[in-house]
Amino acid sequence: MVLSHTAYSFRFGVLEPQNVLEIAEKHGCTPLILAEINGTAGILPSLHTAKIPIFPATDLRDRGQRIAVLLPESPRGFQHLNAWLSEARPHRLHELPDLPEVRIIYPLSRAPERALKAHEWIGVEEGEQRRAERHPAFQRCLAWTTMAFRGNGDYNSHRLLRAMEQNTVLSKLTSADHLPNAHRWEDMSAVAARFSPVLWAQSQYFLDSLPPWDAQLGKGSGGKNQQTYTGSLAKDVALLRHLCLDALPHRYPKASRAVAERLEKELQIIQEKAFTAYFLINWDIVRYAQKQDFFYVGRGSGANSMVAYLLKITNVDPIELDLYFERFINLYRQSPPDFDLDFSWRDRQHLTAYIFKRFPNTALLGACNTFQYRAVVRELGKVFGLPKFEIDALADGKIPGGDESAQRLLQYAHRLHGLPNRMSIHSGGILIAQEPLHAFSTTFLPPKGFPTVDFDMYTAEDVGLHKFDILGQRGLSKISECVEILKETRPAEAAQLDIHDVQRFKTDPPSLALLKQGGAMGCFYVESPAMRMLMHKLQTASYLELVAASSVIRPGVAQSGMMREYIERHRDPEKRRRAHPILLDIMPETYGVMVYQEDVIRVAHYYAGLSLAEADVLRRGMSGKYRSREEFLAVERQFFRNCKEKGYPDADAREIWRQIESFAGYAFAKGHSASYAVESFQSLYLKAHYPLEYLVATVNNGGGFYRAEFYLQEARRHGAHIEAPCVNDGRTDTCLRPKNRIILGSGRISGIDIRVCRALEQERAQHGPFTSLGQFIDRMHRAEHPLSLDALLLLIRAGAFRFTGQPKRALLWEAHHRLGHKPQAAPSLSLFEEPVRAFSLPSLTHHALDEAYDQLELFGFSLGHPFDLFTGWQGKRSTSVKHWPRHIGETIQILGYLVAAKNSKTVKGEHMQFATFQEHDGQIFDTVHFPPTVKRYVLKDRGVYLLSGRVQDELGYLSLEVDDIERCPMIADPRYADSGLGHPVVQIPKRRAANPKSKRV
Repeated sequence: MVLSHTAYSFRFGVLEPQNVLEIAEKHGCTPLILAEINGTAGILPSLHTAKIPIFPATDLRDRGQRIAVLLPESPRGFQHLNAWLSEARPHRLHELPDLPEVRIIYPLSRAPERALKAHEWIGVEEGEQRRAERHPAFQRCLAWTTMAFRGNGDYNSHRLLRAMEQNTVLSKLTSADHLPNAHRWEDMSAVAARFSPVLWAQSQYFLDSLPPWDAQLGKGSGGKNQQTYTGSLAKDVALLRHLCLDALPHRYPKASRAVAERLEKELQIIQEKAFTAYFLINWDIVRYAQKQDFFYVGRGSGANSMVAYLLKITNVDPIELDLYFERFINLYRQSPPDFDLDFSWRDRQHLTAYIFKRFPNTALLGACNTFQYRAVVRELGKVFGLPKFEIDALADGKIPGGDESAQRLLQYAHRLHGLPNRMSIHSGGILIAQEPLHAFSTTFLPPKGFPTVDFDMYTAEDVGLHKFDILGQRGLSKISECVEILKETRPAEAAQLDIHDVQRFKTDPPSLALLKQGGAMGCFYVESPAMRMLMHKLQTASYLELVAASSVIRPGVAQSGMMREYIERHRDPEKRRRAHPILLDIMPETYGVMVYQEDVIRVAHYYAGLSLAEADVLRRGMSGKYRSREEFLAVERQFFRNCKEKGYPDADAREIWRQIESFAGYAFAKGHSASYAVESFQSLYLKAHYPLEYLVATVNNGGGFYRAEFYLQEARRHGAHIEAPCVNDGRTDTCLRPKNRIILGSGRISGIDIRVCRALEQERAQHGPFTSLGQFIDRMHRAEHPLSLDALLLLIRAGAFRFTGQPKRALLWEAHHRLGHKPQAAPSLSLFEEPVRAFSLPSLTHHALDEAYDQLELFGFSLGHPFDLFTGWQGKRSTSVKHWPRHIGETIQILGYLVAAKNSKTVKGEHMQFATFQEHDGQIFDTVHFPPTVKRYVLKDRGVYLLSGRVQDELGYLSLEVDDIERCPMIADPRYADSGLGHPVVQIPKRRAANPKSKRV
């Protein structure tokens, strides 16, 4: 009998499942025992595509040496095997248990000396036949061989993978660590001829005795998700109807007949498609979140659903937005609608723990990491024993001529590129199944602490498991924390604020003004330069226009070349006449341009005459993973056949198909975009009315488009005074104090132990403010996390003891005197504060720039004006952004501090850049750097730049097309002036230049 494995035997196998099955069929190696190494990750992908009979198994190995092969007799045995493997890996694989309905085949060299049990056999290789004939259990010996390689290329790839796994150079890899080169694919008849007839017959009898494997495990026949919520289908249906009708007066106080008909239609199809439990489980999750006061946003195609709106899974009204029902659900759709439930990144772990506790058969969804080319080059470089500088050069594409080892390395890098490397975790997918997840695969336990299946979302969908997306994002955390800050700073207004009153926010003039004027820095999804540019061009001034913009910005519309067309048709009604009349009739709201995911379904159904089932295949095919599948290719052929039958010009059909293809999985469903727009309006409202509170929350939660430095500068523009951390008045997180004082959090100090920051907050809360450095040291020595000298020095350098009125250098002397020699015993609490012995120190000078450089080193930025650390800009001619309208098409100069730079490529593959700068007065402007400029100057480090270029006006949006760049030098670091160094030691992390010959700026 023949054993094999796939590349899902990570860093061991070299062939994808489909390759293994095709080769096995070609050589007549059927049935095939598919024995993955120490797992079952490749079983489901193989079963899904298998055209030959296969028996799933696990090949237990210690390094490269086989311990045993475990072969389940049934799905139940497969489940037991997966459960045991999940517990035993990686250290207990030698402790073989007796698993129900699982057979064990030992290699002859490891056969037990005792009598074999009923489920135990012995595998015999070709060269072991004589020994096997003398074995007392010869009647339970089986002829077996492993086939793994098509030729030397596969064998060499296998050895390289094994060396990677062992973290050793290839020359030190032993024969025990890898398979012999002899394990090559060949005809089954040739293998049989080399074994004795008795052994081969016993093997065939063994295979014939195995019950037929349930191949449906690998195919999505019937739903594998939890089938009921209440335990009864009838009760589920009744509960869902009751919840919807109960919520109807709240969501639709004056429900029209159309609302009632839409609700009835949805409930009927949900019941017919057996999606009732899926909706109720999502409702259960958001209901729990509501009880915990967790902020959340429901989005995805499920946001097109009225039932989801009534259950408060989403906050998007499908009637108001005229959402396309068939994108949400139709009778031909096999999978339930997608619900992406976004929670605060601080709350998601809590929600996940609740789901695992609430539903019994739950696991996180896995994701398969594949070898990427640059990473493979680096791994192979180590295996080949190359020095780091050579590995870096090869990874950067610098190939030395005539170097055979380098050429061989790159050859195998191409072979390994794209192969499975390791399993990891899907960004938010959770599986809730009807039966234990071990019925499908092994699980592993990542640092998150929740079991995770050994297959990805595509395999899950193939077998009929549909994920629940529980995602974490920082935008919601900003909103939630801002509301909490308001309770401290403006309690009366906070009591009146209903952050969920989105209908009011949609028409709030200050919020709409921010949207239109591009003042949305820090606001969810609308703060990036690209989004600001788009909203300016669209003159976005309403919720519905923002919904469209949220989808237009996606790569799908841009790649189709229709973004500009949409903008022009939006601004100029006359240009809407350019639209194809059928497409304009199908999509009047978007002027005949495909913007939303459901537009693809509409066009496929109404323009090309595809059935809704075919259109749904097309929707799924937007994901590149499905594009090569026959079902998608068949729909593509049907699209063109139908267009021809309808008499459409070939050019029109090809153009519309090109636009459909360009979506490539990037397009949003309209309900999804609308959900994003709801969150955007919540953040816009808070930014418009409570800017300082909102910006403090933004700094604390991170995750925005810009660095914290620029959110603090934005706060300064709104009247804030930015201060360094303070042990008496500050917190671990950045906080807002009276008189618009923003105190940076001590947790932002680079290198500090966050536990020390929390401990000092707790000590201050329990025993009052600190009165001196000495008293701080004494009190913090009895804290749960005692103070170290390093932590104290960081706090002093950050300015956290400025309340003492003493110079930093004097405080540093005292700190070293108290903590720098030997550990102190923790003092006991005293009724009276004992005086600390004072020392007389000489006058210690402190340069004005010392503070700025300390801040730059500790926070990553200076709390002063960013221009203050640079020289050479004073007196330079600079045309302010506010004067640009008078200089359109002219060449001007402007000084700017680099905010962000994005590397990109032209259609010809040439490097270019987009950048955002800040003027001295805080105004933001955007620049474009085309390839000729990038070849001379590559923006790398933040700093003050003198930019020269032409002012461009594109649909009312002004930007600078840069021709020349000059970086202003930093002022020498005064902290090192006495040493004669006279230069800054603080270096901002460098990024690799887009072109190696470019001048670095």
